[in-house]
Parts: sequence; C-alpha cells; structure tokens
Amino acid sequence: KHFSKDCSYQQEYKFFSIVFSGNGPSGICLSYLLSGYTPYFKRHSLHPHPILQRKLEEAPEVSILDQDLEYLSEGLEGRSHSPVALLFDTLQRPDTDFGGTAESVLTWWHEPDRAIPHLVLGRNAPGGAWHSIEGSMITLSRGEWMGLPDLPFKEWLKQKRRGLRNNRATAEDIAQYYQHYVMKKGLQKNFRCSTVVTSVRKVSAESTSNHAQKDLQEDSDSLWNSNEQSTEVFQVDGFFKTVKGDKEAFSIYAENVVLATGTYDNPTWLGVKGENLSYVHHQLSALEEAVKTNSVGIMSDPVLIIGAGLTAADAILFAHHCNIPVIHVFRRRVSDPGLIFNQLPKMMYPEYHKVHQMMKEQTAACAGPYEHYISLPEHHVLSFGKDKKCIFQDKNGCQKAYKISMALVLTGSNPNLSFLPNNGIDLAMDSDQPVNPKRNPIDVDPFTYECTQEKGLYALGPLAGDNFVRFVQGGALAVASSLLKKANKNPP
Repeated sequence: KHFSKDCSYQQEYKFFSIVFSGNGPSGICLSYLLSGYTPYFKRHSLHPHPILQRKLEEAPEVSILDQDLEYLSEGLEGRSHSPVALLFDTLQRPDTDFGGTAESVLTWWHEPDRAIPHLVLGRNAPGGAWHSIEGSMITLSRGEWMGLPDLPFKEWLKQKRRGLRNNRATAEDIAQYYQHYVMKKGLQKNFRCSTVVTSVRKVSAESTSNHAQKDLQEDSDSLWNSNEQSTEVFQVDGFFKTVKGDKEAFSIYAENVVLATGTYDNPTWLGVKGENLSYVHHQLSALEEAVKTNSVGIMSDPVLIIGAGLTAADAILFAHHCNIPVIHVFRRRVSDPGLIFNQLPKMMYPEYHKVHQMMKEQTAACAGPYEHYISLPEHHVLSFGKDKKCIFQDKNGCQKAYKISMALVLTGSNPNLSFLPNNGIDLAMDSDQPVNPKRNPIDVDPFTYECTQEKGLYALGPLAGDNFVRFVQGGALAVASSLLKKANKNPP
C-alpha cells in the first residue's frame, strides 16, 4: 500500500543521498538519527563514570553527534568490542550492567533542518527478522536493553498493561514495539517494506541515466557540494512485492549505502550427506510447524537437535514443553568456556541454565532426572539416511546410529550478501573468507562504521560484529555522525 502513493518508485530512476538495506533495530535507530532527532547531554545529570561526566560537561551545548566520538568513548569498558557501542549504551543506560536503573543522561531535540533524506528498504515490516521469530520466544536480552532511543521499552510495555517476565520480553513484544516506534517517531515515510535488494554496485555518475543526473543536479540535499561532486554513485537494484504478489523492479541511485541486513536469512549447513532430505531442517520454525500439525509428539521417534547456541536451547525448551523426545548433539565439551551457557548469569537466565544442566547430566552414558532427553557432547553428524537413521561419531571415532523423526540443524547463520560483488567477501576483515558476524565481520572504521575497502558504503549490526540490539545503536550513532559531517549539517 505504501508504493501506490510513492511516486519515487513509479519513476524508474530516482536519486537519494542515503539508502539502507535492512529495517531491523539498527536501520530504525539510524533513520531516527537522520530524521533530525539530535541527542544532547542533559544538563545537571550525573553519569556514574567520572571521566566521561567531565568530558560531557565540557561542551553541553554541542550535540553528541557533533562531538569527537573517539575522545568521548576512550577508556570505556563493557560487553562490546566497539567503543562507540559502549559510549551510546552507557549514555542511555548508565549503570545497567550493575543492575542499576539510573536514567539516561541524554535529552533529545528534534531539529528538522538537520534531517537528511534517506530510504530504508526491508523484506518485512519495520523490525526486520523479529517478525520471523516465534512470537512467544523469550529474548536473551533484558527488556530494557531492547529499547530504542527516547522511548523506553518498559514504558511501552506498561501501556500494554504487561510486566516483564524476569525482566525479559517476548519476540512478539519486540516486533510490535519496533513497529510502534517507527509510527510514533514519524519515520514511516522513510520505510519501504516488502522489498528485496538484488544488487548494489558502484557506477560512474556519468553512466547513470539523464534522469538520474538531472536528479543529482537538482537535489539540493545532495551530501556533496557541487565543487566536490561525487564521480561515483551506488546503483541499488531490486524488486518489491505488490499486495497481489507480483514483483515490480526498481533501480535507484545513492551517494551512500548502509548495509544493515542482519544474519537471520542464511542458516549454516553442516555439509554432510543427506542434509537436503525433507526431514532435515535449518530453522526452529520447522519444529513449531511439526507440533502444530501433530507430525511429532510424545510417541514419535526423537527429534534431533544439533548445535549448542541459544537457538538450539530454544528448540530444546520448546520440545521439552511439548513432551517431545530429543537427542541433542554438539561438538564442544559441556564445560567449554566458549559455550554461551557458561557466560550467562544463572539468575537472569534460569531456563537456559536448565538446558545447560540437562546437557551435563543427561548424556547417553548416564540417564538423569529429565525424561525424553539425551545429550551427546563432543559428537558430530556423519550422515542422514533416507530411512531417517542418523549416524554420529564421537571424539574417539566411535560411531552410533539413531532413528529420528526430524532433524534441526541450529548451528548459527550467515548473512546473505549475494547482492554485493563477490558476496561482500572483499569487504571482510579476512578477505579470503565469507563474512561471518562472529568470526569475520566486515572491516569498518570503529568511529564511522564506513567500510575500509569501499568509501560511501557503511555496515551496521551483526555485519560489523555487533550482535546484540543493545549495542547496534552505537554503530547507528557513528554512521549518523559521519553522514552529517559529509552533509556539513553539523554546526561548527
């Protein structure tokens, strides 16, 4: 419905200063910052970090976006490797890691003259992959960590007359909150849903059509002044799905492109024989579907769950709740410090602690107190058979076969960057390996999030190695600050 009103898609060529691919939390936060919403240090507020407090008091009349982010973030420590992520997080939630509830030291002003026109393209409604996750799933992060600037998640939940369970929220809550945020902050005009980007590539400004060149010249909001007119622009191609389900192609030009596509799209495969058989799945939703259609239940053969991350844990909890027998296979030792369960505080995550307990106590060697669950640590799958027999091997080379009803391979996911030249590999820290949010993120400048290998291209969120909603917002702050400097919309 948005497209019928929007003439920019009726024209084949249109020029924008900034286009971003992905409308999850990092895309929403960046749209907010580029729409003229500007953070300042709130006078008379006190930050528990004395050095940061002193720095903030030096220029309270200058917006955080216009200050030196490297200087402000120096010396901050926390649960992220990104200095700007730590900075923006501690300005919004000063002592949250210590269980405190100190108020944000930021105040937000709407300065419409600082807004930069931009377009946010996404497959789903605003909120990105949060709309694809089973609605009743409890999130890993505390509810208040899921909030976006200047609209606390808790307050929104109160209006819905609901409290947070254990300070945590459901995926459905979060998806709704992100949609509400876009409407409440008046950002919807920047968002185009049901769009798929198929290609982003640099082209010379001369090679663009006459229409686009005319747009370039007439666009007074172009980030570059005419004397330093960009000689290259990005061409962004793709299609959007109409209400009737048709695909309509679009082609737009942008001086800057922000990659904020997340990683939910592309589950990792094991690469073993039989993995493409119909009973082998790579998403948790397959188990939910099987329960709904009664194709698995108490009496069926066990469901095989592969992986030792939080998605695998969610699948185990779901199966346990439905009394479905489970065989759980993972490569690591239960005591491995790299295992996410060994890094989560027990008090805050009781259900994940329970899964970890089951993994320890319920190995095939010794039956434990939990029915319908066997754990096989330090095992890996060799093959899936057509007869639904699965063969595993342990660390000593010993093999076992089990008959199963279905398999869920939940070993993480990779971003789908097929729309970039060479799948974006040239942009990664190690340009010989595919982009991976944990092991090989896109190489960006830590204070602008601009790709070191491609000027004008920015990466946010998991693509840049920021994997928690709480910390993706600092990247948005860095990008907004960089783009405002380019547009020279910063006061001196």
